[in-house]
Amino acid sequence: MTTSPLDNPVLSSLEGPQRRFAQRHGSAWRYDPEVSVFAAIPDEPDESSWRDLRALAGDEMVILFRDEVRTPNDWADVFAGVARQYTGDDVPGQLFDRALRLAARDVPEMLDLVARTEPGPFRARTIELGHYVGVRDEGRLVAMAGQRFHPDGHREISAVCSDPNYRGQGLASALVRHLIATTTAEGERSFLHVASTNTSAISLYESLGFNFRRNIAVVGLQPKSP
Repeated sequence: MTTSPLDNPVLSSLEGPQRRFAQRHGSAWRYDPEVSVFAAIPDEPDESSWRDLRALAGDEMVILFRDEVRTPNDWADVFAGVARQYTGDDVPGQLFDRALRLAARDVPEMLDLVARTEPGPFRARTIELGHYVGVRDEGRLVAMAGQRFHPDGHREISAVCSDPNYRGQGLASALVRHLIATTTAEGERSFLHVASTNTSAISLYESLGFNFRRNIAVVGLQPKSP
């Protein structure tokens, strides 16, 4: 039984603060595909939950982000991985004077930076999910971070990335602390996810004071043809 909105963060976000971005069929939910790739089903899905998800997905791939995924026979696993979930309650927030609020006009540069650094899924309207901030050098966007999932009372830090030529300057750490400061000022708590294979990012977040909470399955699924 779920005891925290962080246990099924996509479902909690879509049923709650981010409902305006949701598409729903029965007990299955997903973000508008222009906004994000993630979908959600109940904590203890039954056959009807999977039928609802199939109706919602059509023939498209969806990504589930939850504690466990047992794929039914009429679905194909496209990929499967594990994310480590961290909470930021013990990370001191600090505003960063170089952090610039990013807007829709910045999306082409954001998509380019994401393509070169691969911090995770990011689409044309992902920026609408929360505050995104970046650092520019001589006009070029060289680092960014933002807020993605919004379970009740929490904000996820996501899309943390720096241009390879600007790594080692502390920009990512500064942007993360900046987001923690702004999230705390709004009365909410910060958390994030990082791929279990991304040892450098894990070391960074743990050095900042993030606390490991749990592992979460990240599974891309696609309905099989009848």
